[in-house]
Amino acid sequence: MLSIVLAAVLSAALSACGGSPHGIAAKDPEAIVAAATKAIDGVRSVEVYGSVNQASSRDEIRFDLHLVNGRGATGSLSEHGLAFQLVTIGNVAYVKATPAFWDQFGGASVAAQLRGRWLRAPADHGDFASFASLTDVHKLIAGLLAGHGALTKGTTSTVDGRGVIAVHDASRQGILYVATSGPAYPIRIQNESSDRGQIDFRHFGAPVALRPPAHSVSIFALRG
Repeated sequence: MLSIVLAAVLSAALSACGGSPHGIAAKDPEAIVAAATKAIDGVRSVEVYGSVNQASSRDEIRFDLHLVNGRGATGSLSEHGLAFQLVTIGNVAYVKATPAFWDQFGGASVAAQLRGRWLRAPADHGDFASFASLTDVHKLIAGLLAGHGALTKGTTSTVDGRGVIAVHDASRQGILYVATSGPAYPIRIQNESSDRGQIDFRHFGAPVALRPPAHSVSIFALRG
């Protein structure tokens, strides 16, 4: 499960989650995953954050994204010292990065033009298209929870004080933790393979402000 979001990156205190136990821990593992997918399918917003490691290079990728269903996302990502902020609204993506980031991916001229400024581009343009599954609630969750191998149910425990039931995916060496009270939200996905890494979910339904950054520079206006 975790390897899907890693591939996309490279090319718990939850609000309004109270309620009585819903019997999810008694279900079989396939039903638990289905319940988690259904529970989050209509969520208004969610924060997704964590880190993953690329097995081949041991590079750590960190991210913290606030996703708003049907509207876009805002957050930050970084890899081996290269960091950038990201805002997507509809089909428009905005990126603000460090000079080192722009210098590596666009050259010195681009870095100079974008120093302290936001780059604006269609969300499906070139490398921006790789962000699509990260900034869309449905695509991200579908990617994380689909395509699993044989599942086994683990034990109940707590994650950040929240009661959860574990589901193990042997083929991907991943563990999905699902809330055992309130909506059956996914709370954490943990990778036990050599890649390691962990993704957490919190702040379901919390307000998220999505505003286009002022004075952004169109990608089509950049001078090479």
